[in-house]
Amino acid sequence: MKKSMANGIENDWPPIAASRSARNTINPIRRIVDRMKISPNPAKEMISLSIGDPTHYGNMLPPVEALEAILQAVQLPTSHGYPPSFGTLDARKAVAQFWSRSNYQVKPENVILTSGCSHALELCFDCMADPGDNILLPRPGFSLYVTLCQSLGIETRFYDLIPDENWQVNIDHLESLIDDRTRAVLINNPSNPCGAVYTAAHLRKILLVCERNHLPIIADEIYADMVFPNNEFHFLGILSENVPIVSCGGIAKRFICPGWRLGWIVVHDRHNLFKDTIQPGLIDLSSRILGPSSVTQAALSHILSETPESYFDDILHQIQSNADYFYHSLLNTPGLQPIMPQGAMYMLIRINTKDFKDIENDKDFFTKLICEESISCLPASVFGIDNFFRIVLTTPMDKTEEACQRILEFCQRHIKSVT
Repeated sequence: MKKSMANGIENDWPPIAASRSARNTINPIRRIVDRMKISPNPAKEMISLSIGDPTHYGNMLPPVEALEAILQAVQLPTSHGYPPSFGTLDARKAVAQFWSRSNYQVKPENVILTSGCSHALELCFDCMADPGDNILLPRPGFSLYVTLCQSLGIETRFYDLIPDENWQVNIDHLESLIDDRTRAVLINNPSNPCGAVYTAAHLRKILLVCERNHLPIIADEIYADMVFPNNEFHFLGILSENVPIVSCGGIAKRFICPGWRLGWIVVHDRHNLFKDTIQPGLIDLSSRILGPSSVTQAALSHILSETPESYFDDILHQIQSNADYFYHSLLNTPGLQPIMPQGAMYMLIRINTKDFKDIENDKDFFTKLICEESISCLPASVFGIDNFFRIVLTTPMDKTEEACQRILEFCQRHIKSVT
């Protein structure tokens, strides 16, 4: 009989506890996707509409220019060591040039490179708030914001977005949440999960609230310029005259390479309110993991400068075509009400639960849809709003068409009979 490897000592040791940070770190999206134990219908091929990885089906890939740049960079003898934790000068210059406009110039000293946009957000939260302070977040909003804040002991307060007004910020509600321990407001534009794109006029209303209350803004602008025709993206840092902004971005979404893990923080601070505090604090915090990949940094200048506009046009065309098809198909599906996005790569669909005979909420819809139709979406309760679900708009069109047909048949089976 084989003896226990532990020789019984597990009975002598007290429990080894995880840290507060580990216990408080919960990513609801990853828990659903990575730990999902729901069995899909084996008779139907799985269609994933859940995770915002545009490379999943292979119809969207990085630009050829980016692939060539990576291949060249990996052969450089200077690409294999430790770069500065906040990024090489050449890479920071490339980001500064990429986001400069004719009326606004970004300086490389105001750029900090990070290991993806999520790392940029973590640095900003950690630098701006202590445990017990609070940061204002959108509802619905990307669930990682809560994950990061809870891990850091930061209180989260949620301002409402208005579904029937293209998910605009409820300005009065936002301002009502501010108190003496509020340290920043997070604005996500274009947004995940809503696909909202805010006008300059709406963004200026937000800036007025922050200026009146002396609050900086953390701008999650990872989907910058990913907007559909007749919409326009506006950098908050360019619009802001007095409110200091830290803009978080990266190459993951627009260049279709989330696994390359290169993001950035651009500091917009016309009046040097961050100069002696937040900006050096971000640089110090960046030293904890020594920044993003040296190879990707070496390739960055070529990636940003040589990728043609036709590449972005093609990606946006695929996303918008999916958005149009999903919207018009689901608009005629009983029990559902899609809200047409203006950009990014997502759509939220309202579930009118009262119209269904046996679907109680968005999680119930999500579970039954997988079990019966092998379609994976995300219940919007993970984003802070009940009875919606989110779909990703990066699938090949044949998958989009099949998904819409299956969702229609699913809803027809579960809808209440008309008497």
